[in-house]
Amino acid sequence: MSLLRIAVPNKGSLAQSASDILREAGYRQRDDAKQLTLTDAENGVEFFYLRPRDIALYVGEGTLDVGITGRDLLRDSGAKADEVLSLGFGRSRFRFAGPVGRYSDLAELAGARIATSYVGVVSAFLEERGIAAEVVRLDGAVETSIQLGVADAVADVVETGSTLRAAGLEVFGETILDSEAVLVTRAGHGPSGFEIFRRRVEGVLVARSYVMMDYDIEEGRVGDAVALTPGIEGPTIAPLHREGWVAVRAMVPRDGAQRLMDELYEIGARGILLTDIHACRL
Repeated sequence: MSLLRIAVPNKGSLAQSASDILREAGYRQRDDAKQLTLTDAENGVEFFYLRPRDIALYVGEGTLDVGITGRDLLRDSGAKADEVLSLGFGRSRFRFAGPVGRYSDLAELAGARIATSYVGVVSAFLEERGIAAEVVRLDGAVETSIQLGVADAVADVVETGSTLRAAGLEVFGETILDSEAVLVTRAGHGPSGFEIFRRRVEGVLVARSYVMMDYDIEEGRVGDAVALTPGIEGPTIAPLHREGWVAVRAMVPRDGAQRLMDELYEIGARGILLTDIHACRL
């Protein structure tokens, strides 16, 4: 049986989180950061640890079957690869920035020089809006490019904006791209074994987002309780040894679970428990 060949970031902000989610999905991962490949024959996969910027290219060319990379890097590469699943980590937002008070509208970028590390993303964004500008590729910190006379504006990742403000810049215009880690495959191609891999990863994402809630409640209040905890396919309800009471079990979103416990208590639920879910299949 051929192994599913998977590209994983070897360094950078995505690397550790990518390995963590794969471990939680039941796959072996490297213990040595210098290790370039790892075969997990028991699970039918082989991992290749590559530069995040190269992953979409390897997958798009069909050299590898699946990859974990950033949406920004996928779009910037121009590779023939498709995003098939958002992974919920490595989030970032791309914005334009310029000297304070200089720009207020994207149309003012016409004819300007824009420094960025993501030429493909920025060029496509400007072209879609009919803005003709010169996009200057710079690797590394682009904030100083305006001060050095290389560019008139920049396009970069914005988190708190403190780095831009320190350079005398401010963001303007709409967001260029909201990015996060994504699972990619070659365009129009579903490699053998991929669905099992995808289900495992999806199971981890669900397990991270939900908890299991158990509680006891009088039969007469079950309707009210189930309205609060409908579960995924529906809650499990079982009679208790205590007459007129039932036990209820349901998956509920992790966010807001404490508030939900309060609401259940108010309608008479008792013995309310929350349990982490480590993996699931839905």
